[in-house]
Amino acid sequence: MKQPDRLGDALEQARACRLCADQLPLGPRPVVQASTTASLLIVGQAPGTKVHESGLPFNDASGDRLRDWLQVDRDTFYDAERIAIMPMGLCYPGRDPRGGDRPPMKICAPTWHPLLRPLMTSVALTLLVGSYAQAWYLAERRARSLTETVRNWRGYLPEFLPLPHPSWRNTAWLKRNTWFAEELLPDLRARVRRLLAMS
Repeated sequence: MKQPDRLGDALEQARACRLCADQLPLGPRPVVQASTTASLLIVGQAPGTKVHESGLPFNDASGDRLRDWLQVDRDTFYDAERIAIMPMGLCYPGRDPRGGDRPPMKICAPTWHPLLRPLMTSVALTLLVGSYAQAWYLAERRARSLTETVRNWRGYLPEFLPLPHPSWRNTAWLKRNTWFAEELLPDLRARVRRLLAMS
């Protein structure tokens, strides 16, 4: 007799979500990658237009930078059995008139994260990419700024590791904060190597 696939059913529900259909300029296309065997979870912000078109999370220049940070290739990155990827907003939210994309839709994380995250039973490390993910998962443990939160990365281990968003918009931040490449990235890469070797 086939066992119920709770995560599979939940992912099917999430991918069929239409809660924000009337507010999304390109329409709903929820993007999430998960399994019960993935040992690494990446929580990002929300899909951009390229991700909306392809249906692949981080399938853009930000993803290229993130994969470089992790030192994993595309095949590994998109292997849902090893790496889960769940943004705070599952759909592309549209452009902000002031520049960049709008924030994730507010209803999305409260609807889907409490349902999906507990079913990812093998996750040993969650990467919190950007301020929205850090606000949700760290809550009052978060520092006053993204820079302070990321700089205090050791204090959130072993469960969480906060990262800046890998967008080109943060290139100046990376140049100012040389400790990120010198101290955080080597530790991150070592942890990712160990997790993926075990999975």
